[in-house]
Amino acid sequence: MSSDDTPWEPPLAGTETEHLVGALDRLRTTFRWKADGLDAAGLSTRVGASSLTLGGLLKHLALVEEYTFTVKLRGEAPGAPWDPAAWDDDPDWEFTSAAGNAPDELYDLWDDAVERSRTRLAAVLAAGGLDQAVHVSGSDGRHASLRRLICDLIEEYGRHTGQADLLREAADGLVGEDPPAGWRPRVGRMPWASS
Repeated sequence: MSSDDTPWEPPLAGTETEHLVGALDRLRTTFRWKADGLDAAGLSTRVGASSLTLGGLLKHLALVEEYTFTVKLRGEAPGAPWDPAAWDDDPDWEFTSAAGNAPDELYDLWDDAVERSRTRLAAVLAAGGLDQAVHVSGSDGRHASLRRLICDLIEEYGRHTGQADLLREAADGLVGEDPPAGWRPRVGRMPWASS
């Protein structure tokens, strides 16, 4: 199996940056695989008493990508489509409003957000590496490092990819830990960093 068959795999032996970014990309890809190719009914599937859906996760993670690499990284507003969001009325707006989005809109929203995040992350890494301070700071005024931002995003994807496992199995029975070699999205695109 070549790296062309599994471009989402982190290197076997690489730098810390390559491993962190690789781990993030593998989780992004696994999440995208779990959410891929579903219609509105599939993206709205729920498990038990939870209101969580794959459509809601797509929109939430698109927002997290934007928030991480605009607000937290640079102190900038994330912009459309996030600026008119009604979080004052519904703190879970991205989750609940996803039901009103067509599947193609949700896939494009996530795909576009990840593509922008990769571009922003590559630029900031080239300018200073993992130890550089980012905009977000703690209550003591100390700024987080870029390393912390990446680790937080890895944790976010880890949690939500696990939830996506259960939701996808409930939607159509798809199970598995990793996308199969050669996988490509049936709907939308996957902007792999190494492609």
